[in-house]
Amino acid sequence: TSLGRAGFGGSLDGMWPYSYDSCDVGTLPNQTYPGTATPLAAVQNGDPSNGGVLSFLPGQRLSACTCPGESHPGPVRANGSYVGRAAPEIDVFEATIDGAVGKVSLSSQWAPYNANYNWLNTTDNLILYDPVKTVLNSYKGGVYQQTTSGLSVANQDCYELEKGCFSTFGFQYKPGFDNAYITWINDDKPAWTIMVAGMGADPQTEISARPVPMEPMYIIANLGFSLNFGSINFDQLVLPAVMSIDYIRVYQPKNAVNIGCDPAAFPTAQYIQTYSNVYTNPNITTWKEAQQPWPKNRLQTGSC
Repeated sequence: TSLGRAGFGGSLDGMWPYSYDSCDVGTLPNQTYPGTATPLAAVQNGDPSNGGVLSFLPGQRLSACTCPGESHPGPVRANGSYVGRAAPEIDVFEATIDGAVGKVSLSSQWAPYNANYNWLNTTDNLILYDPVKTVLNSYKGGVYQQTTSGLSVANQDCYELEKGCFSTFGFQYKPGFDNAYITWINDDKPAWTIMVAGMGADPQTEISARPVPMEPMYIIANLGFSLNFGSINFDQLVLPAVMSIDYIRVYQPKNAVNIGCDPAAFPTAQYIQTYSNVYTNPNITTWKEAQQPWPKNRLQTGSC
């Protein structure tokens, strides 16, 4: 997204991976009410690697709860409240292996989180077009993100050291609420779909519905690996490795063309200019390191 730049932690702090436009506990640090360990679902049955706590996020920095007059890119609603802004993420694919089989994780990342990272994956909200080839990923998230992911078998011939053919990946999405959705494509065929109702309100964590990302987003293609994503077999890894990209294309309906990183409904340019250091200096890893105050949130005692 434009308001968050990958690799520039200061720009992402309190922004990624939120997709949220409500003013409630979902905007607060750790998804808990100030000075309390409530709701219970925010402190129990969360990330097993972190004592069951659900979230370590610092809260949504530019939320719908932001106090009037605080630094916020807008827009402002007729009632004076801000539109919640953030840096969401949809992944075309991330590569992984299952034994000797090459697979892709087709995913989107979300905040705030459902209890136990369980989205409403009912048959109405989840479509698996070929359940033999694509399954719902058992990994659902951790303290830094909730993930909705389909694990799909890739075309085995298209790896660099196999036949090296090209395989078409992509996603189609309709932003917002109502009939919004994301459909991922693997090897030129639909793999799976999430309907936005799957990210509806969660009474256990006391959060509201999360829209399919409405923010202007930029496209990033990178070849990297991480021990956080899975164990790496360095002994058998052939380096240097090459990921060849033949083309990247964006299609939009003729009646809904929306290009650019500073649209009227989601302005970004002035905010980025104001805080240009966090978007250009990768050594600023938090908003605090940028020596900027965190915008006041009206749910926090004595804020506005």
